[in-house]
Amino acid sequence: MQSQPAPGSCHAIGSGRYSRPDPHCTPGALNPAVTQATIDQTICQLGWTDTVRPPESITEAEKAGSMADYGDSGPMSAYEYDHFVPLELGGAVNDPRNLWPEPGASPNPKDDVEDELRQKVCDRQMTLSQAQRAIAANWILLARSPTRSGSSPAPSRSTTRPSPPTASQGRCSLSASYSDRYHDYDVYVHSNQPDQKVTVTDTAGRSASWRTDAYGYADVYFRAPASAAGETVTARVGGATCQTTL
Repeated sequence: MQSQPAPGSCHAIGSGRYSRPDPHCTPGALNPAVTQATIDQTICQLGWTDTVRPPESITEAEKAGSMADYGDSGPMSAYEYDHFVPLELGGAVNDPRNLWPEPGASPNPKDDVEDELRQKVCDRQMTLSQAQRAIAANWILLARSPTRSGSSPAPSRSTTRPSPPTASQGRCSLSASYSDRYHDYDVYVHSNQPDQKVTVTDTAGRSASWRTDAYGYADVYFRAPASAAGETVTARVGGATCQTTL
């Protein structure tokens, strides 16, 4: 059985089915066997996750311990012992940094996001690391994005995309999260501007660019130090402009 944080030391962000784990207790962890080079032999193989998922005989006791860590006193059936970075995106199989008691039984809104990101990785529309960072940074923002098309698979590369909205119709929103692993910020862009260049700038003159995907989403790796927290960044994507703080 894996070791757990101290009881009551973890605090979820949000409540109910749209909750995220405490980043100090459950920051996410990865399976070293799943890399960009191995996705066709692992996560893109139908049924692969069933071959690595730990049995309930192991996880049930761990789930009870994790619920105590998060101060959850309800019945165990009211929670899913969730892989924060899912197995289908190369999350660690049985690591306490990647498992937590997610409120609500499965299926839940996060499942649809996981399926869409996996499909995009396997279709080569997004890299594995981009998908892993997206799910860990703020899956709720992805789930609530107005540009999502439900749980439908991502369109193929040959799909004809509509022309982007005009400047007056352009919309976008941002969130940012510092990565201790990569020593930069992930600036997550959600817009109604698919397949458009995104440029993120800050008041210090730093700048980084990427392109939105078929959903109007982009993960821009913004090179700024952790000390830049609180500074304003601006994103321009197609006909939309939006801001957030690091």
